[in-house]
Amino acid sequence: MHPVIFKIGAFELRSYGFMLALSFLFGIWLATRRAKNRGINPNDIMDLSVIILISSIVGSRLMYVVFHLDEFRGRWLDTINPFQSDGQIGLAGLTLLGGVLLAFISSYLFLRHRKLSFLKFADVVMPSVGLGIFLTRIGCFLNGCCFGLPCEHGHGWCVLFPYHSPAGDVFPGIPLIPAQLYSSLYGLIILFVLLAFDRKKRFTGFLFYLFLILYGIARFIIDLFRYYEDSMVLLTVVGKSLSMNQAISIAFVVLGVIGLVIGSDKAAKSASVKAKSH
Repeated sequence: MHPVIFKIGAFELRSYGFMLALSFLFGIWLATRRAKNRGINPNDIMDLSVIILISSIVGSRLMYVVFHLDEFRGRWLDTINPFQSDGQIGLAGLTLLGGVLLAFISSYLFLRHRKLSFLKFADVVMPSVGLGIFLTRIGCFLNGCCFGLPCEHGHGWCVLFPYHSPAGDVFPGIPLIPAQLYSSLYGLIILFVLLAFDRKKRFTGFLFYLFLILYGIARFIIDLFRYYEDSMVLLTVVGKSLSMNQAISIAFVVLGVIGLVIGSDKAAKSASVKAKSH
């Protein structure tokens, strides 16, 4: 685990921030390449990337703060000020799903303002989101955050985090499930699955809806083995907790299935009309 790459005075280049930056850089590169092959102006992708960058960071921070209010009592400025009251530079505490949600909303509003198709752009960008998850979750592992529950049966694939890490602070000396690495793996799988399905021409929005289903299912499953503070738990049934992130994941799957069904139906009817016209 290497949370800090290097430190100069109060400034620290943290692994999570570095991997997050890489995810945006490589994601933008992939999206612009895909845009050129689909008749989309790469400049529009670059503009959209700025919107996604800002909204994803704001959304991630906002969702973290909302569910960790006690952490900021008496120092509310730390919720938005990168120069923290304890002397640290940077914003420690982000919730990825909050960034995904706000990025979707802001992207839709931005593209609608420009009179551009959200679904068309989403199909181009979704593989980049999978790539971003893959890289960002590696940063989570290096930082020791977003960790899993204690291992029940020996060490196995589990990881013992240092005492000074977020994971080691909550579970000192206890091997934990490396939920970050599993999350990174499903990001990579989503990337390759979307690219594989994209080889055949499909209706507009197909990749977006497929992403919602894949991400929702993967996130829900991983969160069964991930540690959450009580503030993130919506309800507990038969000893099992349902987190806010899992509830959002279920909504993603439902929306994705509905979108695929409606899109497939429209595509089939359109194909039928064209066949009759010939």
